Amino acid sequence: MPNPIVVAVITFDHFSPFHCAVPCLIFGDTMMPGASLFELRLCAGDATRQPGSAQGFRIDASHGLEGLIGAGIVIIPFWRDPAERPAQPLLDALVAARSRGAQIVGLCLGTYVLAYAGLLEGRRASTHWEFEQDFMGRFPAVRLDTNALYVDDEGLITSAGTAAGLDCCLYLVREHHGSRIANKLARRLVVPPHRDGGQAQFIEQPVPASTRDARINQLFDHLRMHLAEPHSLDALAEHCLMSRRTFTRRFQQATGLSVGEWLLAERLRRSQELLETSGHSMDRIAELVGLKTAAILRQHFRARFGVSPSEWRRSFRGDHA
Repeated sequence: MPNPIVVAVITFDHFSPFHCAVPCLIFGDTMMPGASLFELRLCAGDATRQPGSAQGFRIDASHGLEGLIGAGIVIIPFWRDPAERPAQPLLDALVAARSRGAQIVGLCLGTYVLAYAGLLEGRRASTHWEFEQDFMGRFPAVRLDTNALYVDDEGLITSAGTAAGLDCCLYLVREHHGSRIANKLARRLVVPPHRDGGQAQFIEQPVPASTRDARINQLFDHLRMHLAEPHSLDALAEHCLMSRRTFTRRFQQATGLSVGEWLLAERLRRSQELLETSGHSMDRIAELVGLKTAAILRQHFRARFGVSPSEWRRSFRGDHA
């Protein structure tokens, strides 16, 4: 049996308990007792060896940054403030670990730490979808993948938010010890060994529910009650007692979307609800939301959310219908 791979998990003050617990659970010996697949080291990234969280938790870190020496995998499970540049000794330690050939992993906002260290310039990366605009503004040289649950760019591995850290850590187990071990670990965690789709299925879609334009708001109510019907620009303009030109301009000003874009987004939103709450067939759902056929529904649904309607239903219906 080869020596276990040393995994250094870096902790900080004001840490997130869940994010820190994920790599400790995956790479510790709790879920795979006696297997000796990894050697886990908790390393303090700040001066204190007992960083605390806002919830009152404390971690007793047995190592400082010297714990990164000899580590094959270095994980930053979170970062407390995207606007805060980490201390230079930590950034230097990450660069040194990378130069020794270690895989450097940033989970969720931990991606910021890799970026501050300059490790991600010109490379692909992922982070939590809510921080994508902030991240791209701070690090324009990084090629941010706005949908991936995790990205591996030649050993620089980054993940999307929160639960995607589990996906990323299971990926690392699979890379080092194969699918059989990763699948066994996933079953013990009661999670899928690999999830289809990306972050797009979880991102809140910016479809206006109402606007400052009373006529457009009244039109929203009308359209939501008649999603199954076709709608022409001329008919909608007549409904609002406007010319076609005035109507299209007012709608764009009020919503930031064209009528077609708004309708498609609203139809897909309604299809999500029906997938989660009804037993209707795909053809029936497509008919109810005005997308005509199941094939058209599947095409637009996958393009928008990165998963098929059937995969959405399995993920979000409590009975897994």
